[in-house]
Amino acid sequence: MRGASFFGLTLAVAAAFAASAEPAKQAADKRTGAEQTEWKWELPKYIPPPRVPADNPMSEEKFQLGRRLFFDKRVSGNATISCSSCHLQERAFTDGRVVSVGSTGDKTPRNAPSIVNSGWRATLTWANPALVTLERQMENPLYGERPIEMGVNDANKAEIVARFRNDADYVKWFAAAFPEKKPAEQISFETIIKAISAFQRGVVSFDSRYDQYLQGKIKLTEAEQRGHDLYFGEKAECHHCHGSVDLDDQFVHAKTREAETPFHNTGLYDIDGKGAYPEPNRGLYDVTQDPDDMGKFRAPSLRNIAMTAPYMHDGTVATLEEVIDIYARGGRKIETGPAKGDGALNPLKSPLIVKIDLSPQEKADLLAFLKALTDESLLTSPRFSDPWKAQAAKK
Repeated sequence: MRGASFFGLTLAVAAAFAASAEPAKQAADKRTGAEQTEWKWELPKYIPPPRVPADNPMSEEKFQLGRRLFFDKRVSGNATISCSSCHLQERAFTDGRVVSVGSTGDKTPRNAPSIVNSGWRATLTWANPALVTLERQMENPLYGERPIEMGVNDANKAEIVARFRNDADYVKWFAAAFPEKKPAEQISFETIIKAISAFQRGVVSFDSRYDQYLQGKIKLTEAEQRGHDLYFGEKAECHHCHGSVDLDDQFVHAKTREAETPFHNTGLYDIDGKGAYPEPNRGLYDVTQDPDDMGKFRAPSLRNIAMTAPYMHDGTVATLEEVIDIYARGGRKIETGPAKGDGALNPLKSPLIVKIDLSPQEKADLLAFLKALTDESLLTSPRFSDPWKAQAAKK
């Protein structure tokens, strides 16, 4: 009874809160003339909705504003790059480079991860357990100084905001996306970050051949099915780090109570025979300074993996075939140069990374399954595309 009473009380409190909030919402809508479109998650039955911050609820207007900002170079300090410069739709929102290049020409130390399905990530970026929301993560590329990415700073923030306040269309779009705010507060870096985060949260990809197979719409080819069985079996053991419905191991959703945030050393380097990774990419160790965290990185989702080369945190693995060979070997061996060493012998390597005797046919089958994870519709969907190109094409 106690639980039932508490549940009833919770519903009553929620109803009271909704009732008290409704006049304010009506006033905001009246002030801006905005009626927000209800947001609906269009997801397969096996995918629960993602977490959405209470202070940044989803709406179609906010998603569309975020989409425009995501592809707008005016968000960067010198107006030379946009978020999309490092996240290209046709590459499943990665950039195809070993490492990305910022607005001033600085190279980042890491390979650009995909933003696809990022609303379900327990942590963002390659190796920072503190970045657990898209809103917080976005401060890194915007304000980071070493290296400079978007190049936003105290000296140019007001100028950047003015670019949008002086654009009549953006004034209208921000008002529609944030009707609860006073007009003078609708365009700011707070709302810019919230809108772009809402767009990223809404970029979803669950229509690969694998998804169609899960829904009973198609059968996998014989090679794909054999690769599937290897992937989820105890021989290749890919599922230990890539076994969630998003094919990673940091999957969270709206009802997740406690998020698991594992990071892994996969034996990519061993430059001193003691497990060292080359600076400035030493994984979780760079945050925690715990020697046991050397070389530990987040396992990325393998969805659309065939479109996101080059691979690994530093983009040093060119092809999926090479990735499979490295894991089959139990680690990468580098014969020459400053990174010389045998990652298979790395004493800090995860015990999950061991030598696997895969035949050429088994490697080909595994590759076939990985390619079946590509969602072709994602790569061309108008919903996620550059609105400025579409607008220019109409002129």
